[in-house]
Amino acid sequence: MVSSIKPIQIVTILFLSLIICGCKNENPLPELGGTNVSNSYQENHRPQFHFTPEANWMNDPNGMFFYKGKYHLFYQYFPDSTVWGPMHWGHAESNDMVHWNHLPIGLYPDSIGCIFSGGAVVDVNNSSKLGTDQNPPIVATFTHHDFVGEKAKSNDFQKQSIAYSLDGGLKWTKYKGNPVIPNTEKIKDFRDPKVVWHEASQKWILVLAAYDRAKFYSSSNLIDWEFISDFGIEGDERLWECPDLFPMKVEGSDEKKWVLIVSIQKDAPNDGTATSYFVGDFDGINFKSDINQQKWLDWGTDNYAFVTWNNVKDRVVGIGWMSNWQYAQIVPTETWRSSMTVPRELKLKKSDTGYLLHTLPVDELKKLRGKSIALGKTTITGEKKLAASASQSELELLVDFTETSAHTFGIKLQNDLGENLIVNFNIEAGEMYVDRTNSGKDKFSEEFYKKIHSAPINFEKEELDIRILIDAASIEIFVDKGAMNFTSIFFPTEEFNQISLFSKGGNLEVIDANIYPLKGIWN
Repeated sequence: MVSSIKPIQIVTILFLSLIICGCKNENPLPELGGTNVSNSYQENHRPQFHFTPEANWMNDPNGMFFYKGKYHLFYQYFPDSTVWGPMHWGHAESNDMVHWNHLPIGLYPDSIGCIFSGGAVVDVNNSSKLGTDQNPPIVATFTHHDFVGEKAKSNDFQKQSIAYSLDGGLKWTKYKGNPVIPNTEKIKDFRDPKVVWHEASQKWILVLAAYDRAKFYSSSNLIDWEFISDFGIEGDERLWECPDLFPMKVEGSDEKKWVLIVSIQKDAPNDGTATSYFVGDFDGINFKSDINQQKWLDWGTDNYAFVTWNNVKDRVVGIGWMSNWQYAQIVPTETWRSSMTVPRELKLKKSDTGYLLHTLPVDELKKLRGKSIALGKTTITGEKKLAASASQSELELLVDFTETSAHTFGIKLQNDLGENLIVNFNIEAGEMYVDRTNSGKDKFSEEFYKKIHSAPINFEKEELDIRILIDAASIEIFVDKGAMNFTSIFFPTEEFNQISLFSKGGNLEVIDANIYPLKGIWN
């Protein structure tokens, strides 16, 4: 977790760090939290079925675990401003990953530093001895970031620490022996620890980001850690962040592989930040994967720091931060900044080209659907309006390529001011394009509006399924059962109130199409 912060912002942050991060006692600031949400959730651009904080700044998801029927989501949070600052862990919980209850701040800055990104695990066997066999602890791993040390150019200002909870994640006690992994190599970017249990070796495995690579540590008790290996791309100059390591079964077989997710700070497929992954093997010491097989979990500009929930049985589910460090601090929202993606389920499939993660919204999201508007089998020539409202909707589309004669087809969102967002499928080019260059009149960022974004699409199949989620200020696209995912945010002056299908150069033959209105989660 880091940001591209302008010099004037650094001065502000360092000043605040002397007050907050350098203090010797934790003096909790006024907290948000509780089941009631104010009318602020009706503000312009406020997502209605994505998680957002009640107010102020949010970025990376952190410390995610499932315990006693509750999904816990922590996140990078600055309660004093709508721009990045000394980090806390905000906190929310849910029964279904869809409807969220805001809770008081989980972790505060202390004398060691502010609380950067990390994970949490349910220590079911009390290996840490921080709880009991009857009441096992939740153990959080996180980066302590010392702004004072950073200002002094010490290069060891990031260290790994732990905290534990004995009440299911509501109250936390920081371990007295912190940090548990000191920064002995004095690596400037040394952060974001995430832990997984390795059954074969009966050890906890911690993975963290160390500038351009992932480093692995092992422990039998979550307290005493031993460095065991690292993994990276030789000569890679991109900053790695927020790694996540976990095993997965290959769909339709008994084969098991390990997946390493790594978020990348620059040079993503459409510029800026994005989340990537490697598929390989892990023997308890070394992660092995072809470095040339780095793949993108999401081709859009706005899915970063995607990580998974711990202690979820029989499936892998995760969530990402829906923004990009190129413009995250200046998007035109007033009382809050940033949203999470919808929670997504990951499945690992094998094809002739190798292993591929397929990612789709969790099934629980379907409970938000209202009565569908069904088109059924239809032919689109030119442009066809689908619905009078597009600000909270889900579109499912199944295209027949054996009959389609169009070289281009797509979906257009628009409003009465002429602003629009266009999703363009170009069959001849083998690509999908997302054009948000005319999505709003407030050109708050040159980087945001200057470019049409793209992703590769396989049009060689007879049929192609497309699923699109549209919220007040975001679009999430899932193609070919989640083989390709694309997330993009936008900020129209007025909500997009029309959605249309279009074709160019011939007919678009649709086998089936449904559009569902989606209920909000904050009512």
